[in-house]
Amino acid sequence: MHMTRADAGELMRVADAMADAARAAVLPWFRASGLTADNKFDAGFDPVTEADRAAERAMRAVLARRRPDDAVIGEEYGPSPGTSGLTWVLDPIDGTRGFLSGTPTWGVLIAVSDASGPIYGVIDQPYIGERFRGGLGVAAMDGPQGARALSVLGARPLEQAIVFTTFPELGTPAEAAAFAEVARRARLTRYGMDCYAYAMLAVGQIDLVIEAGLSDYDIQAPIAVIEAAGGIVTDWRGGPAHHGGRAVAAAGRAQHDAALEVLAKVAP
Repeated sequence: MHMTRADAGELMRVADAMADAARAAVLPWFRASGLTADNKFDAGFDPVTEADRAAERAMRAVLARRRPDDAVIGEEYGPSPGTSGLTWVLDPIDGTRGFLSGTPTWGVLIAVSDASGPIYGVIDQPYIGERFRGGLGVAAMDGPQGARALSVLGARPLEQAIVFTTFPELGTPAEAAAFAEVARRARLTRYGMDCYAYAMLAVGQIDLVIEAGLSDYDIQAPIAVIEAAGGIVTDWRGGPAHHGGRAVAAAGRAQHDAALEVLAKVAP
């Protein structure tokens, strides 16, 4: 679809308004006494809190006022149809386990997509006050130290790389073994950052984020932000990742190619 500068500006303003609304909704719950979580997954712990639901309701209220013709996909309240050709893809708290633990590594994820995938994304960390934006000609962040451009590290050997994933047991045993092989070759491996790892890749701190078992709302905002910063995001075979599943985000072609050499051997 044709996107004018005015159209792009309006989408960015709406995304900021949604992120502001989510901050206001979610911060009263962070590190609050008595916050409890419901478990969405019978075979393990997949928590959802009232903070998740409040943040998504706040974002959907902004869209209902300002973009009523757009479709919406949200983690907590599912899909809502639209007629504009644009879809907002929302994760009100990416990293609820971190949220429950009191660590500031969770975030609010907002993406807007057309038929080709995400065209603009926001990764917002309300407690620290950092917001990472990417797409529609923008690659920037602001936070406690002011505003700066986003730019990935660029290509360097896997042996020099810093690699992140959220869970050491990553997905299936075969997926975990493939990740472990990449990590064995890398300089440093860290765990548990959720969406904040993608933000650190976009800001030029790390080299690779490797995940499996993702949903579309987990990855679409990071794709937009990282690609705008000059990075690469694909599935483990080099194809599109915006529908979820397995993803590898890289700061340069060398890291991406080295990771894919290992990860692509895992059966679909």
